[in-house]
Amino acid sequence: VSDASGCSMIALLHTGAAKFPQNLLPRARQAVCSLLPAGVLKGYSSIVSRKLASHGFGASMAAMSSFPPQRYHYFLVLDFEATCDKPQIHPQEIIEFPILKLNGRTMEIESTFHMYVQPVVHPQLTPFCTELTGIIQGMVDGQPSLQQVLERVDEWMAKEGLLDPSVKSIFVTCGDWDLKVMLPGQCQYLGLPVADYFKQWINLKKAYSFAMGSWPKNGLLDMNKGLNLQHIGRPHSGIDDCKNIANIMKTLAHRGFIFKQTSKPF
Repeated sequence: VSDASGCSMIALLHTGAAKFPQNLLPRARQAVCSLLPAGVLKGYSSIVSRKLASHGFGASMAAMSSFPPQRYHYFLVLDFEATCDKPQIHPQEIIEFPILKLNGRTMEIESTFHMYVQPVVHPQLTPFCTELTGIIQGMVDGQPSLQQVLERVDEWMAKEGLLDPSVKSIFVTCGDWDLKVMLPGQCQYLGLPVADYFKQWINLKKAYSFAMGSWPKNGLLDMNKGLNLQHIGRPHSGIDDCKNIANIMKTLAHRGFIFKQTSKPF
């Protein structure tokens, strides 16, 4: 293929980008690039990316085609922190409620929900709990109750377009405890309903084991180590743990892993 014809092919992709189906663009780019000499490709790859961005495709072609499409439009990364002690207190109550909205196409964080929650059964945090989570008494005193926080989660989900039936989203947790044990258990204790969107999720430990062939016994620390990632923030900070989960997911996605629901239907 000559440089001139290569330029023509790229120009065609430029001018047709606005009308070209978005889901076929990565294939089109791959097909065109496979026919171009290295010199032509090097000179025009940045132009292609800028042209596509100008048509509202956001991510560059290289980013869009660097990993296969996921089954979900959005992943909702969640990691609770709860009241605790040794020996364990009962019932445990959620005291930190963070969610990161992760775009399933780019695997980038688009929005954050983060609130602290006032415990009511054991309103005074134990020294063990503060040492483990970094949450001090002043961070939960006067904060909304779990019922109020759940109402705000629902408002946030609606604002983010996540309640639209045509939008596929799923929660992601590091283990099954958050949505199989903690939330339904506390809601049952308080007589609160559990929204349907909390009833299916992806256990990142299982996803990691499918992708890497080994079980992460120490959770996020093992997963970061296995993927040569730096741990973000403080262990057992809910919002920091969410950032680590998101980073691990992005890394696995770029390696070609497709995330699937791991929880069994309720």
